[in-house]
Amino acid sequence: MKIICVDDEELILNLIIYMCEQIPQIDEVEGFSSALKALDYIKNNKADIALLDIDMPEMNGITLAVKMKEIDPEIKIIFLTGYSQYAVDAFKIHAQGYLMKPINKDRLIEEINFAAKENDTDDYPHFFARTFGAFDFLIDGQPIKFSRSKSKELLAYLIDKKGAGITRADAFSALYEDAIYDRKMQKQFDVIIRSLKETLSLNDAEEILDIKSGELRIKTDLIKCDLYSLLDGDVKYINSYQGEYMSAYPWASMTEAFIDNKLNK
Repeated sequence: MKIICVDDEELILNLIIYMCEQIPQIDEVEGFSSALKALDYIKNNKADIALLDIDMPEMNGITLAVKMKEIDPEIKIIFLTGYSQYAVDAFKIHAQGYLMKPINKDRLIEEINFAAKENDTDDYPHFFARTFGAFDFLIDGQPIKFSRSKSKELLAYLIDKKGAGITRADAFSALYEDAIYDRKMQKQFDVIIRSLKETLSLNDAEEILDIKSGELRIKTDLIKCDLYSLLDGDVKYINSYQGEYMSAYPWASMTEAFIDNKLNK
């Protein structure tokens, strides 16, 4: 693993470099007291993690991180600062870590290890709901096929509700917007529900859907979902969110706005 450290205070920079050199999994450490020189270095050299001071004279660490990400989107950023008010800005650009000065070696090791793990490729869980961008429901990494687009949308809507019980009437109103839920449409919606149940059954996934007392819900403990992980503070999924949530469905705009607000986009 290769690390670069950037801090305009030479004593702090040398201390951080020394700490990094004591960490077995780090193979190489480069230090810079100039943000501009560090940026030039990244243009021609690869690094796994950048440890950046925030309050620097030539260019602050937030701006430096953005420019580094433009050059190398895969580089992981850990901010080092004596000022807690920068935390929100650090969160906005999807930093992997945020350490307050004076730097504690054990905490530094924890943050570096956490950032390094993000480079590992995780196997898909058995049931995975992908909601960022277009919606898909995957089993062992493969998206399942739905015979009806509305049955797929119904599953998406229930996942959006995070395990809450939803009446047929409420689900219908979301999927069909201004349509009247009369007897004819009730029968049509029953067809959509049966289609969803059949699709899940064909894929041995019927256990995730619970229909009881006139309500439908998803058993969230049986699936992994990028939305749920983001809301739990998982940095991997915070970083993977690109501003689009279930983009095909108008009803999803409220959750998208909630995510943007949470991430201060």
